[in-house]
This record gives sequence, structure tokens and C-alpha cells, in this order.
Amino acid sequence: MNPTLTIDLTAIRRNWRALDTLSGASQTGAAVKANAYGLGLGPVARALHAEGCRTFFVATLDEGIALRGVLPDATIHILNGVVGDGAAEARAQGLQPCLNSPRQVAAWRDAGGGPCALQIDTDMARLGVQPADLPRLVEQEAQTLAQATLIMSHLATADEPDHPLNEAQKAAFERRLARLRPAMPDARASLGATGGTLLGPRFHYDLVRCGIGLYGGMPFADAAPVVTLRVPIIQIREVAAGAAVGYGASWTATRPSRIATLPLGYADGFHRALSNTTHVYIDGKPAPLAGRVSMDLLTVDVTDHPGVTDADTVEIIGPSRGIDALAHDAGTIGYELLTALGTRYERRYKGA
Repeated sequence: MNPTLTIDLTAIRRNWRALDTLSGASQTGAAVKANAYGLGLGPVARALHAEGCRTFFVATLDEGIALRGVLPDATIHILNGVVGDGAAEARAQGLQPCLNSPRQVAAWRDAGGGPCALQIDTDMARLGVQPADLPRLVEQEAQTLAQATLIMSHLATADEPDHPLNEAQKAAFERRLARLRPAMPDARASLGATGGTLLGPRFHYDLVRCGIGLYGGMPFADAAPVVTLRVPIIQIREVAAGAAVGYGASWTATRPSRIATLPLGYADGFHRALSNTTHVYIDGKPAPLAGRVSMDLLTVDVTDHPGVTDADTVEIIGPSRGIDALAHDAGTIGYELLTALGTRYERRYKGA
């Protein structure tokens, strides 16, 4: 009686092809961090590799080691970089850390160096070598930098095409590249993720790093849907007008009602903020939540669906509503909704 999460690997491959076409002559890499955005690192990475993707991005060393076990021959970048013993482990695994600071550059040198990436800050003020540190790195770490295969940065507002920060960051990236090119003549350049890919060729450089667009999320409006989540009904009860439902008695029936209980809650990534604010779908028609979302359960008003029984299932994500629409109801974004998907779903994979 577990909820069923269906992941369409064919759709992920289709989305990669579409983004690869948009990227033109640039290579199209894939971000598979956070367990491939919650959808399963192994199946997703294998599907993307089969489609032709050869460069992958994860956030942490552990994710990189796990991915290396899946894809022995892929180029794997660790976005958060490495320090200490992690540098030696990354090198042993053939992983390429994105070096974000002088300390990380030194750690990589001390581990023996080798292929890596250099991430530079273009005024997002989050990750990357700061401009003030570049002259010293070029002077003191020339041998390590010369081994880098990639110079990268990240756009803060790529999902807002007209935001002036996009052009400002691109200009900053160009300035940093000019400073680094003498020391790193063979390194490719990368600035855009999914949003940057959609901004057009000026933002593509040598490599784009697509993430959310692969998984059916905005800002890639033309993405094929990837995720379907269906949940069984485990009980239906009749309640009288005036009866309260759930914790805090936050929902009260205004008429004689039928209330369905579903085995889904915030422990499964269905946000508590959705309490009394959203719908599930039954045969394509909405049925509103009735009461608070609890850890393991939620309740739904199915009064207007008289044929529904406790042998039926309802749609949470699917043809009637995509991940971004549900995320909007929760006051968040599709990224968070996907990566918050819990471990209690029965995961099924379609395609290959």
C-alpha cells in the first residue's frame, strides 16, 4: 500500500537531447547531485550516459564515488570541491573536483594534482575563487592550474532572462577568463546550467551543465514530464457537517462529507505547507486537502467523487499537475520538491 513514484527514463533522455540541441556546438553535461535530484543516481546516470552524456556533476565526494561505481569512464566533477584526505580519495577515484578556494587548490596540489576544474566567483558570492585571489593563484599555483580541464562559474538569475545580473555576471566571467587564460590555455569554459542554456549561445561557452531541465522542471518549459506519483487510499469515512478533521481541527466540514486518508506526509516530502491549500487528482478532477498534512498521512475531501473507494489511487504529480505547479502551492520550487522525495515510495522506472 505504498505510494508509487514512477520515473520516466525515456523522458529524461529526451530532455537531455532537447537541451543538447539547444546548446549547439557546446558539450552538454548533466547535474546528477542529490541522488539525481531525488530520482535515483544509478538509473538516471546510466540512461543519460546511454544517450551520449559524458560529463557529470555531483555536489560531494561521496556522490562522486557512488557515480564512479556506476560510470567507470565518465568525467565526474565534484562541485563542492575537496580538502584534506578527500583530495587524495578523489584523485584515486579519477574524480575531478571543482576547486573553489586557494585552500582547495593547495589540497589538490598536495594530493598530487591532476585533471580538475577551477570554479570562479562572478559576484554571486556563494562558491568559487574570489577575484582578489586570482593573481596569487596564477603566480603560485601555475602547475596545478595548468592541469585543469574546466573553468566554470554559475549564474544567479538565469531563470529570469531579462535580469541585468545575467549580463553583469557574463562580463565578470569574461574578465576572469582573460586573467586565467595564459595559465590555463586548454581549459574549457562553462557558465550556464539549464537556465543559462536557455539564454542562448552567448552563455553556452564550451560546456553547459543541465540539471532541473532534465527532470521536467522549470525554467525549461518544453521539458517532457518525468515524474508521476500515485498514492493509494487506505480508508474512507463519512463525517457530519460541523465535524473537524486532522491535527489542530484546522478543517471543518460545511456539509456531510466523505474523507479519504492517504499514506503520504511530510516525511515523504509532501510539505506541511500544503495543508488545506492544494488538491490531489482523481480521474483528472481535483479533490481538495481537508486538514493538516501530518508526518505519514493526509486527508482529502472526496465528497464530489462518489464512486471513489479505498481500492483506488489518486494522482499527486502527473498529467493533471506537474512538479512546479505543486511546488507553487507549497510556496517553494520544483528543485526542493523533487529532492525532498522520501524513501518510502515504491520506485518504478520506465524506459531506459
